[in-house]
Amino acid sequence: MAAMAALQGSMSSLSLTSNSFLGQRLSPSTLCFVPVKSTEKPCLTVARLKRWERKDCKPNSLPVLLKMHVKVGDMVKVISGREKGKIGEISKIFRHNSTVVVSEINLKTKHVKSREEGEPGQIIKVEAPIHSSNVMLYSKEKEVASRVGHKTLENGKRVRYLIKTGEIIDSEERWKELKEAKKKTEVAAAGGAAGAS
Repeated sequence: MAAMAALQGSMSSLSLTSNSFLGQRLSPSTLCFVPVKSTEKPCLTVARLKRWERKDCKPNSLPVLLKMHVKVGDMVKVISGREKGKIGEISKIFRHNSTVVVSEINLKTKHVKSREEGEPGQIIKVEAPIHSSNVMLYSKEKEVASRVGHKTLENGKRVRYLIKTGEIIDSEERWKELKEAKKKTEVAAAGGAAGAS
């Protein structure tokens, strides 16, 4: 309040008419700003995506992203919960709350309203997310679930590997396969969107 009063006082002392202001310099004594210290503590910023779910945020309002031991395309085994013992591939990860979506696991029914007049509503199955601590990396060849470790190869590349079997997860061939599969799905989606319009 004091800063606003000082600013208004200094502005009222200046006459901003075209005749008096043109060609004149402002003296520093006419512009005096009073520094104001905030007495309030800075509050923690929280991004609100859903009413019932709060996300911790950094001071720049970006969500805090958690480190995860799994990536998209990894084969995992569910180790706890209703779907315990099932094996599937990770299709999506959410790093803000450390959850993963595993294909064909943890299916929930969803009632969908009709979008157009005359079209019936539907009951569909959707894959719900599971917390990442409830899944463990799985080796198809040895048929065993294992914890993940990290090591650096001779060429300086840091990779993940299965501790029980020693199998390297992040091989270059595997990443090339995943990239090609992603490109194919993008092309198919683009072709489907072009055909629909």
